[in-house]
Amino acid sequence: MTQPELEALAADAYVYGYPLVSDLTMVERFTGGGMGTLPAAPFNRMSHATRLAEPGDPFVSVNNDTVYSIAQLDLSEGPLVLHVPDTAGAYYVLQFVDAWTDNFAYVGSRATGTGEQSWLIVPPHWHGTPPDPGRVIVSPTTIASIVGRFACTGPDDLPRVQALQEALTLSPLEPGGLVAGLPAPDPDVPERLAFFERLRVWMAAFPPAGPDVEYQRRFAPLGLLDPDPSPYRAAAPEWTAALLKGVAAGRERVEDATRPPEDHPAGEWRSGLHLFDFNTDYLGPGTIDDPEWRIPDRRAAYLSRAAAARAGLWGNHAYEAVFAMTYDDADGRPLSGAHAYTLRFDEPPPAEAFWSLTMYGLPDYYLVANPIERYAIGDRTPGLVYGDDGSLTLLLQHEPPADPAAAANWLPTPEGGFRPIIRLYQPTQAVLDGTYRVPPIRRI
Repeated sequence: MTQPELEALAADAYVYGYPLVSDLTMVERFTGGGMGTLPAAPFNRMSHATRLAEPGDPFVSVNNDTVYSIAQLDLSEGPLVLHVPDTAGAYYVLQFVDAWTDNFAYVGSRATGTGEQSWLIVPPHWHGTPPDPGRVIVSPTTIASIVGRFACTGPDDLPRVQALQEALTLSPLEPGGLVAGLPAPDPDVPERLAFFERLRVWMAAFPPAGPDVEYQRRFAPLGLLDPDPSPYRAAAPEWTAALLKGVAAGRERVEDATRPPEDHPAGEWRSGLHLFDFNTDYLGPGTIDDPEWRIPDRRAAYLSRAAAARAGLWGNHAYEAVFAMTYDDADGRPLSGAHAYTLRFDEPPPAEAFWSLTMYGLPDYYLVANPIERYAIGDRTPGLVYGDDGSLTLLLQHEPPADPAAAANWLPTPEGGFRPIIRLYQPTQAVLDGTYRVPPIRRI
């Protein structure tokens, strides 16, 4: 294989494998040290946030609408029993994500209702007899995540949410098992090749769907199919150079996929309607098994999966929650805290649960600190001022508004570039079929 061919193959491997490496690196981080509002918790134990997310919580595009409850699952010890309390009609969702970032099941308001319920979570190829055959969730990989979100209107609502969190439990079906955990990459591999080493080890431990296994065989010249010892310990310089050039090219391809196309209409919001439709193989309870929600071209699905992991790891399918983002104003100029803007809704965004607009700084997509500690604004924000015709105009700027009356509708921006995200929880059909379009942001 020529050097250019090897570089091109390494770029493909980066796009293909980035979600797995990104996901399991995050799993490792959660179980080892926690993150932001979520304390560390071992495998098969829920970790509950005690507050809404804030600046300083280093998670890409984290929401400020819900309180998180997250568990990292290791089903190598056998099935787990999940018990969910009655939320008395309040919105929540438990999203199940496998090691490759496929959303393979949902439990919650939209999917299964808000009443008390129990589910059995089983590893791939399990052949036992479940207590209730209608309440089984099959995980495609032995390592998986439950990403739970409980709607919370603010600090005063936290006691209600915390009571629900305490009643949300995981327990082994048969106690006494031992979890295998994440297999460790070879520590002697140099850091510049750490991505390939993690991908090599974790790809073998958590095989994907059959068609993807076939695709993986292309990567044999990269050493990704080699057994131990690692081929990256003392890799030849020319081979290493090809791998590193491929990583750089693959990374740029993923970054490009998260940016708006250069010819997009000025001020248009980019919607994630089908960003998470890359899972075509494992569609369990709460998912919608329909061609409308599947990306048929697997190569295109790999890039969509990588872009989703880069810009919104553990995001939902659009039928659960839609998010849309924009980088520029109605005239196509990049959004910047050096200017002031308005966002006017003729009528409220169509969401059956609730909607919000959250502010993120660039380039990391983290929440932005501000003096009034408001990181999102939406239909649950107290004191919003609506027009006589029912319209709502939000003010986006860095400095406090000169008119105190305008402060009720003010969402602070950073000094520099920013990217807001609008989220619609349980969106209506008008959102899902593209009939509804978020209005552009206009510079004052």
